Amino acid sequence: MRIAPARAIRFLGAMRFLFLLCVLAGGAMAAVPAELAAALKTFRTDAPRGWSFTQTTEGEGRSRVERFDAARPEFDRWTLLQQDGRAVSVEEQTDYKQKLTRRSSNATAPLITDQLDLSAPETVSDTAERATYRCRLKPGEAGDKTAAFLGVTLIVHKPTHTVESLEISSSSEFKPTWGVTIAEMKTVMTYSLPVGEAPSLPQKVTTRLRGRAFWVKSLDADMTVAYADYAKAGKK
Repeated sequence: MRIAPARAIRFLGAMRFLFLLCVLAGGAMAAVPAELAAALKTFRTDAPRGWSFTQTTEGEGRSRVERFDAARPEFDRWTLLQQDGRAVSVEEQTDYKQKLTRRSSNATAPLITDQLDLSAPETVSDTAERATYRCRLKPGEAGDKTAAFLGVTLIVHKPTHTVESLEISSSSEFKPTWGVTIAEMKTVMTYSLPVGEAPSLPQKVTTRLRGRAFWVKSLDADMTVAYADYAKAGKK
């Protein structure tokens, strides 16, 4: 089959364009360090399925202790153990159970890894044991005007390909919307290293917010969520 010269030129041009795209795509993939790529492949912000734990939340002068039992039916896995340092009443426990149907389950935590901009990650430090990387955060949904002001710092334990720490923080003051000024925003999530049959498990999440709305209302808030007493479902 004979190809007209003009058509052949267009064909060669298209092939060069496709080749360039492949080169650029390969370069973008190669920009992600192997240790970081391996750690993110299995990383999840919440506890792996099949693991029970106790969750303690503290902030704004309040506290709550809950137990998640992975062996129980979906809407019966959470139990309120304490509220503000005291045992809960029957009414509080009933109200808590009723609200569970409107609460996200342990298996539907957001995938923060989908928001990591890995087009040009920065290696902050690199040793035989650990490496620290920094990247930008992509918008999580349409209209997200906060992600553009945030960066992500990850600490990876290289021997086990484990994310030990993930920090999302602002680098300077910003205004995500009219009338709102954020002076500081930070979330730090820490994880254990895998030991035996236990995988990497969440240990603590701390959040810090400093800002004002319409120059008069404080948005300052701090919260800590700690995880303990992990147990594989079905084992004591």
